[in-house]
Amino acid sequence: MITRILVVLTPLGLVAWVAGSGAFARRELSPIAAHRRAAVMAPIQGALKDTLVNLEKQSWQAWQRRDGAFFQAFLSDDHVEVGFHGVTRKAAVVAGVASRACVVHSFAIDTFELTRLNPTTVLLTYHAAQQTLCNGHAVPSPVWASSLYVRRGGRWLNAMYQQSQALP
Repeated sequence: MITRILVVLTPLGLVAWVAGSGAFARRELSPIAAHRRAAVMAPIQGALKDTLVNLEKQSWQAWQRRDGAFFQAFLSDDHVEVGFHGVTRKAAVVAGVASRACVVHSFAIDTFELTRLNPTTVLLTYHAAQQTLCNGHAVPSPVWASSLYVRRGGRWLNAMYQQSQALP
């Protein structure tokens, strides 16, 4: 069997593909190449962070408006939410948002951090404070929240949301 090796030199490093075996090899980047890669990726990461922070802000606004239709489109079909009362799936989240059970008087979200896990999976973490009543009871606030986004069908969808009460 003849094995062909294609070597491509890119600004981000040396990439090699070994035809026939399906093997993909990439050598470790030198400090200079790593710095160049970080410089190239920074604007991309910044734009992605802006996009996902904007989506997250829209979701809080939609929750305040009781806009279940927004959440129907915003959440992935396999969405999981982990909250103070356990695990909830997409259908229950959409129904809960659209119901009159909660009244969101105000909210503030900040301190966003983005962690790219792979090209189609990104974790957004942040701090949230709110004045919200659900069934007449105050929702714990402030919280640290995490939203896991997946890219499917050319769109970023929220696949998982979790919040933990922040210590005073």
